[in-house]
Amino acid sequence: MSSGVNSNKTTTAGSLPSAACASQESKPRLAVFKFSSCDGCQLQLLSCEDELLALADRLEIIHFIEASSRIESGPYDIALVEGSITTVADRGRIQQIRRESRMLITIGACATAGGIQALKNWGDRDDYLRCVYARPEFIDTLQTSTAIADHVTVDFELRGCPINRHQLLEVIGALLAGRRPRTATHSVCLDCKRNGTVCVAVAGDVTCLGPITQAGCGAICPHFSRGCYGCFGPAAQAGCDSLANWVLADRTTPRQLVPLLRNFNAAAVEFRDCGDRIDPGSDMGQSL
Repeated sequence: MSSGVNSNKTTTAGSLPSAACASQESKPRLAVFKFSSCDGCQLQLLSCEDELLALADRLEIIHFIEASSRIESGPYDIALVEGSITTVADRGRIQQIRRESRMLITIGACATAGGIQALKNWGDRDDYLRCVYARPEFIDTLQTSTAIADHVTVDFELRGCPINRHQLLEVIGALLAGRRPRTATHSVCLDCKRNGTVCVAVAGDVTCLGPITQAGCGAICPHFSRGCYGCFGPAAQAGCDSLANWVLADRTTPRQLVPLLRNFNAAAVEFRDCGDRIDPGSDMGQSL
């Protein structure tokens, strides 16, 4: 399955450019934008509470519709973007935001990998419209849901569904301080070992995406004897095919594994390609 668009450069945690700073006479200007999403990642910023008040002393928040009716136009020093691209209008708006922003940071699975709504990438848009809407002719939507980086250059991606608010504060703080952010790129498995959590895949014979999923949640699901659902997307050098081959040998079936890969980060390249290898008929309107 192909998104039909070209990926742009995305900076990783180890190579984020220097902080976006306004002149010494003014505070850096921060804007928060929403595309196709549930608003959960924006709410994570609001849930920072006391930390958000401290940030407000160092930043000028000039566009954040979820929190304030104050709306100012660009340019922006830092733009936080939540949500995926699902309409023609979205494509034009993200291009404009990119032109007006010194630093553009995508937050959450929708913005970094198309989100749960990217499941429509394997289906027929018109069929979905007829099933969901009484008047589908009024709905203007693209065939696919795609990540922001498929349309513009992104300076940093913050993963998660939702994002980890502490990681968000770390990234913003790093930008303001002119240093690299310290966010995890290792797999959930390492967090399980650090927490003393017994491996659910080995001890409980549970299908778990922990070995191929980036850390960030604190390994919540394995702590409660559930397999990882891949909320933070693929970890660095994720061995998706190796894990799939292992669990498919005698632990699970393609019908059970593919829905795990096609979840919050269904269109993330590593998860997408592995799922398509297991379920090659899905591009032709067929499924397991």
